[in-house]
Amino acid sequence: MSEYWPTELRVSPDRQRLTVAFDDGQRFELSAEMLRVLSPSAEVQGHGPGQRVTVPGKRNVAIIAMTPTGNYAVRIGFDDFHDTGIYTWTFLRELGEKGDELFAAYERELADKGMTRDRSEKPR
Repeated sequence: MSEYWPTELRVSPDRQRLTVAFDDGQRFELSAEMLRVLSPSAEVQGHGPGQRVTVPGKRNVAIIAMTPTGNYAVRIGFDDFHDTGIYTWTFLRELGEKGDELFAAYERELADKGMTRDRSEKPR
């Protein structure tokens, strides 16, 4: 069980951000793009070490659905039809606390692979 418990999950009217508030007063605004490209799904993370892929072209992705998963997570669906990521409260907290650092690493991966946030192509 997570040491952090969400008190609010709110998708912005433009579907581009998710606000997550926790019972300790911490509040984070997470971009749909970051949630999508750092998805905890096997499709993005792989099934073992070294299998994670870099997902390009998601700058304008939008959140279209959120489905509770037990009492520990939420499944987020995006308008590019990706909906297999189960975001635990702990993972959402990590994205809130370390999101800038994690997203900067993602942008470096894109650059290293000659990919961009704007051009959609097969993840690699």
